[in-house]
Amino acid sequence: MRGLRRPGRLAPGARVAVVAPSGPVPEERLAAGLDVLRGWDLDPVVAPHVLDRHPEFGYLAGTDADRAADLQAAWCDPATDAVLCARGGYGAQRVADLLDWEAMRAAGPKVFVGFSDITTLHEAFATRLGLVTLHGPMAAGIDFVKNPAAQDHLRATLLAPETVRVIASGGTPLVPGRARGVTLGGCLSLLAADLGTPHARPGARGGLLCLEDVGEPAYRLDRALTQVRRAGWLDGVHGLLLGSWQGCDPYERLRPMLLERLGGLGVPVVEEFGFGHGPGARTIPFGVPAELDADTATLTLDEPALS
Repeated sequence: MRGLRRPGRLAPGARVAVVAPSGPVPEERLAAGLDVLRGWDLDPVVAPHVLDRHPEFGYLAGTDADRAADLQAAWCDPATDAVLCARGGYGAQRVADLLDWEAMRAAGPKVFVGFSDITTLHEAFATRLGLVTLHGPMAAGIDFVKNPAAQDHLRATLLAPETVRVIASGGTPLVPGRARGVTLGGCLSLLAADLGTPHARPGARGGLLCLEDVGEPAYRLDRALTQVRRAGWLDGVHGLLLGSWQGCDPYERLRPMLLERLGGLGVPVVEEFGFGHGPGARTIPFGVPAELDADTATLTLDEPALS
C-alpha cells in the first residue's frame, strides 16, 4: 500500500461545499455548523438537496440521483476547494455507483471530509481517485457543532496541517509495539459491507487500519471482524487503531472480543484512540504514510495530511 495524493490545505475564504450523501439532515444543526465554518473564515455553500427527504424511505436525505448529483456537482465545481459531508446515517452505498468517477478525477484533488456511513466514499475516493481523505466531524454533527476539541483538531488539519503531524490520544496498547504503514479504515460494519463491491480495495495489506463503530452489539462487531478476516482483508495489515464504540455494548464486554479477534494478527493494536462517534473525535487522514506507536498511543504522519 502506497501513500495517496494529498489535496491542498484550505486558506481563509476557501469555498466548502456541504453535501448529504446519506441520511436526512437536521436543519438547525446544519445552520449551526455553517456558522462554525464561517467562524473559521471559510465560505460554506449548501448543495441544493441537502435538506431533502426521500419521498418513500425516510432514512435517506433525498433520492439517490439527487444526492449523487449534489456530490458530483460540488466536486466538479472549479470554485469548490473542499467537500464536507453533513452527516452519516445510511445511503452512501447507494450513491457510489451513480457517480461519474472519470469526471471527478478530471476535476482534480480537493479536500473531502466525513465519517461513519461516509466510510464507503473514503474507500471509493482512495480506489477511484487515489486521494487522501479526512475521517472527521461533519457539518451537522453534534461534535462539529458543540465540541471545541473536535472543532479545533479539524480546523488545524484543514488550515494548518503541519501542526497536527503527531496525533496523540489517551489510548492504551491492546497489543504493544510499533508499526509503519498507510492509514485507512473507518466504520467496521461499512468496511465489511463494502467487501466485493467495485469500489473496495482488495485488502489492508501494508496499512495502519483504523476501526470504530456505533450502536452495534458485541456479536455483530464479532461477525464483521470475522467476515473481514475470513475474506483475507486483514492479511498483511501492519497495525490497528481502535476508536470509539459509541452506543455499542459496554467496552468491558467488547474488549475481550477485540483482543481475541485481533490480538493474534501479530501487529500492534492501540485501543480507545479517540476518533469516530465519541465526543471530541480527532480527525484522521486516510492515505498518508505514518508510524503507529501503540505504547504511547500516538500516530505520527510522515507528512502533513494536506499539502
